[in-house]
Amino acid sequence: MIVTEAVEAYLDQMTPARTGVLAEMEAYGRERGFPFIGPHVGRVLRLLAQSVGAKRVFECGSGFGYSAVWFSEAVGADGEVFLTDGDPENMKLARDYLGRAGYAERCRFLVGDAVTHLRATDGPFDIVLVDIDKEGYPGSFEHTVEKLRPGGLLITDNVLWSGRVADEAEHESTTEAIREYNRMLYSHPGLDTVILPLRDGVAVARKR
Repeated sequence: MIVTEAVEAYLDQMTPARTGVLAEMEAYGRERGFPFIGPHVGRVLRLLAQSVGAKRVFECGSGFGYSAVWFSEAVGADGEVFLTDGDPENMKLARDYLGRAGYAERCRFLVGDAVTHLRATDGPFDIVLVDIDKEGYPGSFEHTVEKLRPGGLLITDNVLWSGRVADEAEHESTTEAIREYNRMLYSHPGLDTVILPLRDGVAVARKR
């Protein structure tokens, strides 16, 4: 656990209840064991997007569109959120959820490899979110930084990997990939980076 059960319960109590489509999406994710960022990180994404005045957001890994709802609210009617996922069924779900939330017109739904789509899409972006297969994190790094505008944010989920990155006896390939990615974030001369120990660890890096 990154956050203790007691603290997690306290955060749940303090966080306003979600209604409508967001509540439906959370129920869907829980029932199917589908990994999604959850409301605490969702609120962080919305706050960060609002704080930098984000109008263009690219998600490398969108699942069924949960994080895109939070970003879509932040960018406004004149903004754009690019969603990616390798599973067409996930994109179908995302399109439905975001349509019913009233955000479909500000979203672009892309099926296939996230980094390939990112490289093929004209930048710059105010925010790039990385939540792809973890072993792909290091290989995505230079492409995501390149697509950010100065002052833009690179946000990455799962960078503490249930605490396994801190376990010196843990050398599983996924854990090693995340460790390497974290080293890249902190050592890059053009980024200011912090890891927030919330949920499974959220890295926020600002491009100088």
